Amino acid sequence: MFSRVGASAYKENLNNTHSLLEALGNPHKNFKSIHIAGTNGKGSTSHMLASVLQTAGYNTGLYTSPHIKDFGERIRINGKMIDKDFVIQFIQDTQQIVTQISPSFFELTVAMAFLYFSTNKVDIAVIETGLGGRLDSTNVIIPELSIITNIGLDHTDILGDTLEKIANEKAGIIKSHIPIIVGEILPETLPVFQAAAKKMQSPLTLASNRYSINSTSYSEEGISFILEETDTKRKINLTLDLLGIYQSKNTITAYCALQQLIKQGWKISDLNIRDGFKNIKKNTNLFGRWDVLQHCPTIIIDVGHNLSGFKEILHHLNTQYPNRKYHFIIGFVKDKNISSILATLPKKAKYYFTQAHIPRALDANNLKQQAKIYSLQGEVYEDVNRAVQLAKECAANEDIIIICGSFFVLSELAL
Repeated sequence: MFSRVGASAYKENLNNTHSLLEALGNPHKNFKSIHIAGTNGKGSTSHMLASVLQTAGYNTGLYTSPHIKDFGERIRINGKMIDKDFVIQFIQDTQQIVTQISPSFFELTVAMAFLYFSTNKVDIAVIETGLGGRLDSTNVIIPELSIITNIGLDHTDILGDTLEKIANEKAGIIKSHIPIIVGEILPETLPVFQAAAKKMQSPLTLASNRYSINSTSYSEEGISFILEETDTKRKINLTLDLLGIYQSKNTITAYCALQQLIKQGWKISDLNIRDGFKNIKKNTNLFGRWDVLQHCPTIIIDVGHNLSGFKEILHHLNTQYPNRKYHFIIGFVKDKNISSILATLPKKAKYYFTQAHIPRALDANNLKQQAKIYSLQGEVYEDVNRAVQLAKECAANEDIIIICGSFFVLSELAL
């Protein structure tokens, strides 16, 4: 499967997905959906929308990937993970067609999610793409709304080595006459989205032009934003039970998407929106986005794993924890271009190089050698939990320990 072995598991068409869904009675046609692509932030944005929709009383499905601890994290209804008996029954029922077409793990999981949502009669499902968009297995749905959070250089071996090429792959989720919301734009990506939207005759909204963050405040419970609507100067107060500063961008994108849904007739009140944002973790069990595990020393985990994600991590550290000593426990997958990431990391920090126990993991000794080129000093630990133990022993109470670089490193933490 792709998450374990990488590009060799990637399928370059939707044939298997169509075959699976046809055999299951095309369950994806039985519920409404929202489709979300992007380099970063699509998981958080998906959880934000799901939280608000279920707060508004809708029976809400949520499909995301990858999971961190439990396969069931990928497929939820109203925050509750997929029933294990359903998973077992689905695997038994699809054995014949699986033998015939040999679908990937991701293709099979997408079909399972769509059948689960159909069987349980969800009103709407928030569907996150796995990789790219145009050829992603989820790209068989005709959604109420399409969303692209942002574009960065990630999975360049599959999606292309320029921002324009990657944007073109993500723009593949834009459907004829279906509204498209784009979160962050860049000079390289805006023309791609404009051209795709025009071709598909899809109304395009640029969230970052429609709203801005007027003010930000923090507490141990969460982060608060004042959004300002560009045209009317109307201010919207939102508090999230999330801690990452980078959630400001996702909040703008999600809020803009919710306003579009309201315009399309979905019954979502201002109170639903405020309560939904305030209870994202409670409603959907979002995990791994700037989660603080303890204080003295402060231990933070974050699924940031590409250059854009690391820039956000460093911005948050420098903003909220300036002049502290940082301990980075990091591991990557081996198909990631990490040179640009290593070049941005602080040289004064202490590093603990580790790896997940999957074939796709970058060897920790290799990581150490590459890090040395950028004057990043540290030792190798074959197990992330050993690295955490030693970091806690070395760190002073005021120090910051951050574990990041890969979903799969986080998945092996003994929490």
